Amino acid sequence: MKILHLDSTHSYLYNELEKIGFTNEFDFKSSKKEIEEKLSIYNGIIIRSRIPIDQRFLNKASNIKFIARIGSGTENIDLDFAKSKNIKIISTPEGNSNAVGEHAIGMILSLMNNISKSEKEISKGIWSREPNRGNELMGKTIGLIGYGNTGKSFAKKLSGFNTKVIFFDLKSGLEDKYANSATLEEIQKQADIISLHTSLSKESIGLINHKFISKCDKPFWLINTARGICVNTSHLVKALKEKKVLGAALDVLEFEKSSFEKLSDRSNKDLKYLIKSNEVIITPHIAGWSEESKILLVKVALDKIKKLLLKK
Repeated sequence: MKILHLDSTHSYLYNELEKIGFTNEFDFKSSKKEIEEKLSIYNGIIIRSRIPIDQRFLNKASNIKFIARIGSGTENIDLDFAKSKNIKIISTPEGNSNAVGEHAIGMILSLMNNISKSEKEISKGIWSREPNRGNELMGKTIGLIGYGNTGKSFAKKLSGFNTKVIFFDLKSGLEDKYANSATLEEIQKQADIISLHTSLSKESIGLINHKFISKCDKPFWLINTARGICVNTSHLVKALKEKKVLGAALDVLEFEKSSFEKLSDRSNKDLKYLIKSNEVIITPHIAGWSEESKILLVKVALDKIKKLLLKK
């Protein structure tokens, strides 16, 4: 069985696949069209985000049994059409959920305690204490939108800070000892901090917008480690200027290309505002990008491939 790797991953994956009898081939540079021309000889595909898997692509994949996406989210795959072609889609959100949870903790602590801001000031020779007085997590209410792998990871870590954690999710029965279910309206009424952990869908695109923010009873801090287009950037900038949003910790941006490797528009005035703002922390889509998650992601993928093809 031949497996085509379209993005680089940890060597553990292809080494272990070879041990159980699979043949690995690698193509990290060819165009989508060039890849489609040779797809029929492969039985499986390993991807991250470089290539969109659409109907044309899937129609060329006549012998493909599975597509494994290394990471969280499968928005670059036409899931319904893949299902109609009996192609199994494997995702690995379990592999980097801890990394995302830890990163979200780091970002909100830095943001609320002016760590990044004051460090920049010190590098310029400014020693300023009172303007950098911080806010503690203890006693705050955190509202999570989405309570899958990363939401649960974040909530578990928040449990040591004596916070109240509530979440909204389209699925039912997700409550645990770390967080209680709530409506979006309850989050808007209660939350001091709102953190996005939702998958990308029609409902989540532009979810944080002027309408959403205007319904929040109090100013809040925003965390986004989900997808950049879940937040309307121009509306966020307006809310920051009006102090309706106290600060934003953003690991993802609306201006990312679909591969997440580059920004599509560096000249955008709203992006420039976010970069310059002392109330904003931005990291380059690295929340799930730890040394540990690099191998955990492929271990999860390997286990799922084995269960699918070897019935183990």
